[in-house]
Amino acid sequence: MTLTKETPRKLMIVINPIAGARAGHNAMDMIKSEAEKLHYADADGRQISYDIDIRMTRHPGHATELAREAVENEYYGVIACGGDGTVNEAARGVCGAERLALGLVPLGSGNGLARHLGIPMTVRGAMKVIQEDRILTSDYATANGRPFFCTFGVGFDAEVTDKFNHLPGRGLKTYLRAVLEEYFKYKGDTYTIIANGERLTEKALLVAVCNASQYGNNAYIAPQASIKDGLLDITILHFGNLLENTMAAFDILSGMVGKSANTTTFRASSLQIIRNSDGAVHFDGEAAKLEKIIDVKCHHANLRLFSTARKRKLHAIMAPEIPFISPMALTLRDLRYKLYNLLSK
Repeated sequence: MTLTKETPRKLMIVINPIAGARAGHNAMDMIKSEAEKLHYADADGRQISYDIDIRMTRHPGHATELAREAVENEYYGVIACGGDGTVNEAARGVCGAERLALGLVPLGSGNGLARHLGIPMTVRGAMKVIQEDRILTSDYATANGRPFFCTFGVGFDAEVTDKFNHLPGRGLKTYLRAVLEEYFKYKGDTYTIIANGERLTEKALLVAVCNASQYGNNAYIAPQASIKDGLLDITILHFGNLLENTMAAFDILSGMVGKSANTTTFRASSLQIIRNSDGAVHFDGEAAKLEKIIDVKCHHANLRLFSTARKRKLHAIMAPEIPFISPMALTLRDLRYKLYNLLSK
């Protein structure tokens, strides 16, 4: 199909009805209502409506199938409405597409990629980003050939993700429960990481490979990460005693990862992770199993995304600029450095 100035652009709206239900009873109705308002201007300045095709996911992997269908039929865009799992599935279906772009309407509990892009957490705000029609060319990455778009991890975060996915309920409260249940029994693992011609062996709390900056919910594991630089940000949190591991967790919550000696960070376009155990891994917050040897690669400028012109700001969970949490955040930050300095002596 050749797109002319009179041809409506086709958009496929892919909705995860389970995520939509969690976001509120009127989420799907609002998505449909906002989609009907979308329009664009042709070469002569005439306002033309989008041709909207709304689909509901019915089983795991269905969003990937629908997205591939949209690519094959020359749609202008796919709008993934759901959580990080829905976004991951839809993105897998559009990687490498030359013309089609992926849009995000965040309905999940974490929404890591949407938050990194600065997309509003409301349906109306997210749909306005589609209306702006600003396309960003993004990187994505693969671990043993399986794509991820925000974060991939081994170690504590992967084990927490695995537990979280088996607990009843979703959201931050359930996630914190999973963290606490895993925290006191986790023993760490030893990893060998080969990247940039160097080899590092370390017992670690976790190893995170990041295309974007955060897990979701403004928990930053790689605050300086860029999704368009052709590089992955690797964060290694060294395994220590209970206090040191607690301080590492505080670094994530306060956006301070990489600013202390119990963390190693670097960038690479590819790397290999060799681990002793075959425990859980996670792809964008979805737990999975992989071999002990994991090859990770960045695929530069191979994913088109609807984005926003607004400048993204770092808003960590415990960011001191948030008024009601500022005194606690500043006090804990000072205490964190005092404790670390004491332990380092």
